[in-house]
Amino acid sequence: MEPYQSIGWTAARLARQLEVALATVELSSAQYRMLVQLAQGSEASTPLARKLAVSAPSVTTVVDGLVQRGAVERTYSAEDRRRVSLALTEIGQGLLVSAEDAVRGRLESIANELEDEGLAGNAIRALALWGEALDRARIRRHSLQREAEVVAP
Repeated sequence: MEPYQSIGWTAARLARQLEVALATVELSSAQYRMLVQLAQGSEASTPLARKLAVSAPSVTTVVDGLVQRGAVERTYSAEDRRRVSLALTEIGQGLLVSAEDAVRGRLESIANELEDEGLAGNAIRALALWGEALDRARIRRHSLQREAEVVAP
């Protein structure tokens, strides 16, 4: 009997492989997602929580761990001490590079189990295509949300 195969199950198994790879650089998937978002520019906690689809207290917990590691720095606004900007440090940038290398290495190693260079390359390229599709879906979703906000009284 073949193991249960579905797209959802495969996605869950890939997520587990991401966790395994990130463990080699002592990062959780939440911390990794935070580093990726901050690599795109400094940000306040509330919009960051919205982008990551988590609560503000969750952002604080994740950021606390990254601040302790020296990967993220908090900058307090001179006008309003309640407003905090988060930014990636040089250590954080290096940690993100290490995480990317670990993830890529893990997934390429698994893809190479296909024993056909073309198929292995296709598997990795398929992940890149999924990334593009996810980006486009996010952009469309945000566009629809902005349109709904303009229409709402």
